Amino acid sequence: MGTITTSDGIEIFYKDWGSGQPIVFSHGWPLSADDWDAQLLFFLGQGYRVVAHDRRGHGRSTQTGEGHDMDHYADDLAALTEHLDLREAIHVGHSTGGGEVVHYIARHGEGRVARAVLISAVPPLMVQTAANPGGLPKSVFDGLQAQLAASRTDFYRALPSGPFYGYNRDGVEASEAVIENWWRQGMMGGAKAHYDGIVAFSQTDFTDDLRAITVPVLVMHGDDDQIVPYADSAPLSAALLQNGTLKTYAGFPHGMPTTQAETINADLLGWLRS
Repeated sequence: MGTITTSDGIEIFYKDWGSGQPIVFSHGWPLSADDWDAQLLFFLGQGYRVVAHDRRGHGRSTQTGEGHDMDHYADDLAALTEHLDLREAIHVGHSTGGGEVVHYIARHGEGRVARAVLISAVPPLMVQTAANPGGLPKSVFDGLQAQLAASRTDFYRALPSGPFYGYNRDGVEASEAVIENWWRQGMMGGAKAHYDGIVAFSQTDFTDDLRAITVPVLVMHGDDDQIVPYADSAPLSAALLQNGTLKTYAGFPHGMPTTQAETINADLLGWLRS
C-alpha cells in the first residue's frame, strides 16, 4: 500500500498486491478501494497483480474541495497507472468507477489497456435530457445531495440498508455487517467530494467515450438494479462499444460485486480467460 501525488498536489491512496497481469479496480460512489476486498483476494489467488485506489476525496486519499469531476478522476487514474508502470492492464469499474474507467481509456488512450469491465456502471448517461429521455429526472439527484447535506451519516445508513444491495426486496435477508462496512467507507471520505460526485456520476455523458474504445469490454449488470436502472445503462453501453459483451443477471442488485461476489468473480475470470 502507498500513495502517489498528482500534478495538482492530491495524495491518492492505493493498494498494489501480487504480480502477473494487472487488474485495476475503480470503486463506486462514495466508497473506497476496500469495497473490492472480495475481488482483490480472489484475483490475487488466481495469479493476477491487483491494484485498487481511493478516488480523490474518498477513503484515505486527500479530502480536497476541488476536482470532483470525471476529468480529474480519469487523470488521477492515469497518474496511478503511469507511476506503477502498468501495462496490458485490465480495468474494472463499479458504478461511478465504470464511468471513471471509460473516461480514462478514451481520454488517455489504450496504450496501457488490454481489456475493461463495467459492473453496474453509470454510462452512458444517468440524468434525463432531451437526448436521453429515459434517464432519471435531475430532481432525483438533487434529492440525493439534499439528503447528504442534511445528515450524511443517516443517508449513508439508509442507502445500503435498502436499494443499494436490494435489501428492501421481499425475501432478501440484509447483512448488518455489509451495511456497516458501506457506512464506514462512506464516512471515511469527504462530504464535499461526495456532494460534488453526485453531479459527476449523474450528469457526465459517456457516449463518445464508449464509442472511442476498441479494446474488449464486458458489461455486467443486474436487471433489478435500483441505483443505475438496467434498461437505460447496460444495453446502451454494450451497443455503443466497438467490442462490447453484455452479461445480464436476473434479480441482482446494484451492489452485486459484494452480495453475489462468487458469481461475479467466476464469470469475470471466465471472460478474462476466454
